[in-house]
Amino acid sequence: MALVTTKEMFEKALKGGYAVGAFNVNNMETIQGIVEAAKEESSPLILQVSAGARRYANSIYLKKLVEAAVEESGLDMVLHLDHGDSFEICRQCIEDGFTSVMYDGSKYTFEENIAMTREVVDYAHPRGVVVEAELGTLAGIEDDVMVGEKEATFTDPEKAREFVERTGVDSLAVAIGTSHGAYKFKGEAKLDFARLAKISEMIPDTPLVLHGASSVMPEYVAQCNAYGGKLKDAKGVPEEMLRRAAEGNICKINIDTDIRMAVTAEVRKFLVENPEEFDPRQYLKRGRQAVQKIVQHKMKDVLGCSGKA
Repeated sequence: MALVTTKEMFEKALKGGYAVGAFNVNNMETIQGIVEAAKEESSPLILQVSAGARRYANSIYLKKLVEAAVEESGLDMVLHLDHGDSFEICRQCIEDGFTSVMYDGSKYTFEENIAMTREVVDYAHPRGVVVEAELGTLAGIEDDVMVGEKEATFTDPEKAREFVERTGVDSLAVAIGTSHGAYKFKGEAKLDFARLAKISEMIPDTPLVLHGASSVMPEYVAQCNAYGGKLKDAKGVPEEMLRRAAEGNICKINIDTDIRMAVTAEVRKFLVENPEEFDPRQYLKRGRQAVQKIVQHKMKDVLGCSGKA
């Protein structure tokens, strides 16, 4: 099997009314847990690398780990750059063998975003790489970069159509009320499904992407806090809302915080209950098991992509 692009995955997801999970990876245990879940669920899979992951582990190490996962698992999977903020970063990842890149020009003006996204598309497509872009701005924290609620902007459906036509992107990340990090909502959780429907109507053949879509599952928050954590008022996107989005034109749902939360909850519990233990293999094994468990749950019960590989 091999590293592949999202093209066929998204075509099937659009027709089938489900979404493919895009899971952020930072180390070996995370990759192993996610891939084992995909094997068990026979699910299509996107592994994505953020700027923070590249700083932490180096993209070459991560790429080699993903290549090992392909060889060991026998699965096709996508290696995706998450939130590339420059042409140079996108170019480097394409040269390193990534099969999908995201250029995030959402902080720029509409015209600047179009121009820079088009530059990435023109470089990527001749090399067989697909491109995701973003229109609209999510609130929250992404790799230590904070975007306040006042700076967040929802995606304009009319501009979404123009953006896709002028850039030629393969998929589009939209802003409909999700946000990055573990503190997504202060009050009631709300997503603008009317806006999503309008965007889907304007660009019906374009796969849409939902960022900031972790659910920050209460049981893991409670477990973290029970074993010394201080995650007050952490709240994510309810899973029933994600399932509803996946039944429409949302073909890719990004999940990162949920994985971090599951790992931290299990490692905290293990270390408190086993204070004499100092072997990282023992507590990281528990973290890896937690990753597999939560990813299988997402694939089967939320994304609807089990059995779709």
